[in-house]
Amino acid sequence: MRKKRIKVFSDFKILIVDDDEGIIDSLSMLMKRSGYNITGLTDPVKAIEKVRNEHFDLLILDYLMYPIHGDEVVEKIREFNNELYILLLTGHKDLAPPIETIKELEIQGYCEKSDKFDQLLLLIESGIKSISQMRTIKKFRDGLNKILQAVPKIYQLQSIGNILEDILKEILPLVNSENAFILVDDTTNIDSGCSNKSIFKGIGKYKAEMKDFMKMLAPDLIEHIGNARMNQKVVKLEHGAILPLINEFSEAIGVIYADSDDIEEGIKLLEIYASQAASSINNAFLHSLVNMKNEELNMTYEQLRIRYMDTIEALRQAVDAKDIYTRGHSDRVSYYAVRIGKALKLAEEELELLRISGIFHDIGKISTADDILLKNDKLNEREYKEIKKHPLKGARILAAVSMFKEIVPIVKYHHERIDGYGYPEGIKGNEIPFLSRIISIADAFDAMMSDRLYRSRLELDEAVKQLILGAGTQFDKKVVDVFTRELKNFEDMEREIASLYE
Repeated sequence: MRKKRIKVFSDFKILIVDDDEGIIDSLSMLMKRSGYNITGLTDPVKAIEKVRNEHFDLLILDYLMYPIHGDEVVEKIREFNNELYILLLTGHKDLAPPIETIKELEIQGYCEKSDKFDQLLLLIESGIKSISQMRTIKKFRDGLNKILQAVPKIYQLQSIGNILEDILKEILPLVNSENAFILVDDTTNIDSGCSNKSIFKGIGKYKAEMKDFMKMLAPDLIEHIGNARMNQKVVKLEHGAILPLINEFSEAIGVIYADSDDIEEGIKLLEIYASQAASSINNAFLHSLVNMKNEELNMTYEQLRIRYMDTIEALRQAVDAKDIYTRGHSDRVSYYAVRIGKALKLAEEELELLRISGIFHDIGKISTADDILLKNDKLNEREYKEIKKHPLKGARILAAVSMFKEIVPIVKYHHERIDGYGYPEGIKGNEIPFLSRIISIADAFDAMMSDRLYRSRLELDEAVKQLILGAGTQFDKKVVDVFTRELKNFEDMEREIASLYE
């Protein structure tokens, strides 16, 4: 706390003017120990020129000085500087200028000199707080002016790439940043009614080709992006922030990310600007993108889709690589889920959702510690609490880009139970997405049929028995009935799974 306090105080410049050098030395020594940035002068005339030529936040000024008194010094300073915070020192309260003079010259406070500086230090600290508040107000005022000046520009009809770049250039000064990117959905529906496309634009270190940009998205950053979109709230990071872009229908259409070590003061301005940016992006899609060549747009989308799929696939393989006992688990869960879906006569679109959801259902385990994943006996309460986070983490990772938005809830809820005792949210029955209920059964069956560090695989009959025992409590009874009928042909299913690896 003391280091932080000293750092804050050192950001403010204070000028002490007194014709008694002893007062300046004593006060300077005391204030420098508290971290204040101090300059001292004994000549009031030189002090006026010093204030004219340099920036100071606060002036501590003796009243009775030669050749001019403190009120005259203030009067001359106020001719060119009305923002300087001034504290007046007097040898005795009877020698202080009239209250009318203090008000007229906008002197913020005065106190009597004494051997102890307690009262003065309190006034100084109060003054620093006021100055800090005024800085914040000024930053907001200047920031809002910049936003007002920028809005007409980002609403101009121009290419989406130029608009996104203009948006990024305008936000950087608000948070003292040089690096930012936008990841945004295509909301035009101009290409075969598809709205699951994403476009990105980076600036600074994020100004990169598509393939290189996707490599920059570390698992935790992907998760935070998904979190910002899912919850439609700003996510503050240690060195930056992610802001969701919310359209007029209260839908998240993308995110803005900005690097910054000084995000707190600018975050509100960013939120204001983000709402304008979301509107301008919608405007751009509605007007500018219709003039872009479909071929170019499709190529951009396809590159992003491939790169992002590659990124997620690499993460999935990293999860499998952590534990040789679960290797191939996701592929088998995907296979069983699609097999159940076909038996239920689900539409092709739903079968594809099951396939992708099965592949990526455990992606959230990428950030789970190896000592938990590889533990060869029962997890303790802390470890179990940690492993239970993986469905939500996986949902956040997948939510980062719109192409996975339909599988996000499937992955998020695949460990919920029909009786409400599952996780992460403890929802029950029909509250659980139907496709999640299918993934849940496929996941549990493959887990039972696989060797683990802490147990051997179950026989088929025993695994089927466990599914039936869990029907209506852990699992959806209808899905269990369908799957157990399919498992009568388990040998054929094993051959089909084996062919996947040939």
